[in-house]
Amino acid sequence: MVSSLQIRVGLGLPEPHRSSSVDLIKQVPPPPRALSSAKHPLLRESMPRHVAVIMDGNRRWARMRGLPVGSGYEAGLGALRRMVELSSNLGIRVLTVFAFSSDNWFRPKVEVDVLMALFDRGLREELQNLALLANAIETTKKNSKLHLIIAVNYSGRSDVVQACQKLAVKVKDGVIEPGAIDEVAFERELGTNCTDFPHPDLLIRTSGELRVSNFLLWQLAHTELYFTESLWPDFGEDEFLQALSSFQERQRRFGC
Repeated sequence: MVSSLQIRVGLGLPEPHRSSSVDLIKQVPPPPRALSSAKHPLLRESMPRHVAVIMDGNRRWARMRGLPVGSGYEAGLGALRRMVELSSNLGIRVLTVFAFSSDNWFRPKVEVDVLMALFDRGLREELQNLALLANAIETTKKNSKLHLIIAVNYSGRSDVVQACQKLAVKVKDGVIEPGAIDEVAFERELGTNCTDFPHPDLLIRTSGELRVSNFLLWQLAHTELYFTESLWPDFGEDEFLQALSSFQERQRRFGC
């Protein structure tokens, strides 16, 4: 079977930084790897469909090694590549990563410039690789697809506000009646309306912080949370399998 990857970039980017959404297919034969290890046995039928990740700890990783902050983000990009490959091989349908919060604009300009340059260079390189791979391998209808959503300049609160504004305009213009506004209508206006599975089953946050930091506030209502002390650049296969194993051991309850 051939796996594939669909990427959507720029969930929260305002002009002039907005990147048009990119929908490409990356098709690569998955390497012959086991679904899980003896240390972390996993069941494919119990795999989360949507995994969200707050990629935290890049700066701390660099400072602990006496390296420039930019080196931490470079290492974090490598961790993201590993995460994408693992998610695709494990049959996860959607991977949403918090790459840049709208609050991050208040960080030092030098650091923001490094991040923006890394986004630009990394995205160009990845899209070039995707295009080459897509042209090299024949498309098949039986592909299993991983949808990668990269949240850039994103705010969970702003996502809710802009959804309300869109619905208000529709009511004003007579497109819908106020009584027609329900959870389904509201979710259609959120930034995650680009995927068939908008609600993460599992949220992973690295670096030991125990908060969601204004990320997917509406969508995380029933999400299982997993926090790890690992800094994002160090988050690899074993840590990911451990998080998935923890998820599969839980009994999900969609109430109190």
